Amino acid sequence: MGIRFYRAYTPGTRNRSVSDFAEITANGPEKGLTCSLIRSSGRNNRGVITSRHRGGGHKKLYRQIDFHRNKIGIDAKVATIEYDPNRNARIALLHYQDGEKRYILYPRGLRVGETIVSDLKAPILIGNALPVSNMPLGTELHNIEVHPGVGGQLVRAAGGVAQLVAKEGCFVTIRLPSGEVRLIPKECWATVGQIGNGEANNLLVGKAGRQRWLGRRPKVRGVVMNPVDHPHGGGEGRAPIGRSHPVTPWGRPALGERTRRAKKHSTPFILKRRK
Repeated sequence: MGIRFYRAYTPGTRNRSVSDFAEITANGPEKGLTCSLIRSSGRNNRGVITSRHRGGGHKKLYRQIDFHRNKIGIDAKVATIEYDPNRNARIALLHYQDGEKRYILYPRGLRVGETIVSDLKAPILIGNALPVSNMPLGTELHNIEVHPGVGGQLVRAAGGVAQLVAKEGCFVTIRLPSGEVRLIPKECWATVGQIGNGEANNLLVGKAGRQRWLGRRPKVRGVVMNPVDHPHGGGEGRAPIGRSHPVTPWGRPALGERTRRAKKHSTPFILKRRK
């Protein structure tokens, strides 16, 4: 993937960059693998906003991604590499030998026409899926299961890659992109390789309207609100927040405070906290 920069011929193109989409090989999705996407715009079943700054955006079709990789022992040919508006990673369309078609997350380096497989003893090649217990130490992997059979839940964003660092007993140890080191059951499956489109985090939006296309509404700083609306609000003129540390609109500590529950069930499996 590459990044294409604009000349500043309008205010919105100054400091703006987009992907060059060089790896994309298809203009539209496989219709049989799409469905409509009903968006809540951050509201719950009573219509109350529970997640702020969401709403609007371009209409999108949802691509049904195979996170389970459960077609065991059946070879699949990579037919196309496509854009997915619902994630920053690219997706690849697979044509299996039995005629079925499925989407997977596109691993960096996978090419159209190559063959991949999901199997207990699959070769350690980019795009192949197998149990983590059958991978050698140091293997780069993504789309990792946390519990056997539930499908990949870890390392699914663009450029994401984890590493297998140890095996002991019923668990294996992996190092996640965040720096966290944790245990997962050795029966869990994962996919070999790094997810493509690794330059996604380097893109510059360039203008507020582009954020609106993505369904992100404007944010307002708490310090310019009234005291009834935010703990930072109020005061005469440009006043400081009036607290020793910044807080959320609901009074909880913000900007660096750890919010993970101390007694969460998965805490014993985390050997090293993320940075």
